[in-house]
Amino acid sequence: MIYIGLTGWGDHDSLYPPGLAAKDKLSEYAAHFPTVEVDSYFYAIQPRANVEKWIRETPPSFQFIVKAYQGMTGHERGPIPYESKEEMVAAFLESIAPFQEAGKLAMVLFQFPPWFDCRREHVAYLRSVKARMGEVPAALEFRHQSWFSPRFRAKTLRFMEEEGWIHSICDEPQAGEGSVPIVLHPTHREKTLIRLHGRNVHGWNKATAGENWRAVRYLYRYNERELREWADRIRALAAKTDHIYVLFNNNSGGDAADNAKQLIELLGLEYNGLAPRQLGLF
Repeated sequence: MIYIGLTGWGDHDSLYPPGLAAKDKLSEYAAHFPTVEVDSYFYAIQPRANVEKWIRETPPSFQFIVKAYQGMTGHERGPIPYESKEEMVAAFLESIAPFQEAGKLAMVLFQFPPWFDCRREHVAYLRSVKARMGEVPAALEFRHQSWFSPRFRAKTLRFMEEEGWIHSICDEPQAGEGSVPIVLHPTHREKTLIRLHGRNVHGWNKATAGENWRAVRYLYRYNERELREWADRIRALAAKTDHIYVLFNNNSGGDAADNAKQLIELLGLEYNGLAPRQLGLF
């Protein structure tokens, strides 16, 4: 099956009736798409009450992709709010347990920072992370191109296969060592993740500081030719992996939802079991 969705459900104005309260957006989002990335976990491990609420607000077949907490991927600035790494991981696993129990956890996404390059100690860390996740499906996304350099590409993919990592295939600007190329190689027979970040080279290279850096980085709208190219790639990947999850992350200008719907149409997908849509006044 091919699941297409977005990274988060809060900032997609084209999906929602005017005046829709923030608390009602997930249930309306689930009327349009069968999956979503929960980006809020990156900033803080979420209370179980939030998770249980999100489960109630989505149909039985809806799938969540949980982004790993920043303390687990080396993004954190300063001390983590836990006594130890072990306590942090235990809190994370306890938090996502309701998703698993409801059959709604597609995977946990570990996106590593641009400075996480291909070296022995980082490979060892990836092994330890995967071991801590146990049977939880885990996707791996790199941001340093050394992992897919001619020297390491084959070894990286073989390592991911042997360790059971789901490959998070990226479409992003080719902007130096802090970006990775499109590598159309599934590493997990059951699941593959595709994340489309846009191709705004200027925004990608902009220093990640200040209030507006994110708005610049992901400002991009995929055109029809680019989406058709991805539709062909997804069809080819579907012959090698059972379930493909595609997430659009190019929402700085509100383009992600529109692009996702375009891709659904290009692939001829029809989703059954979506939530009922809310009706506007007119």
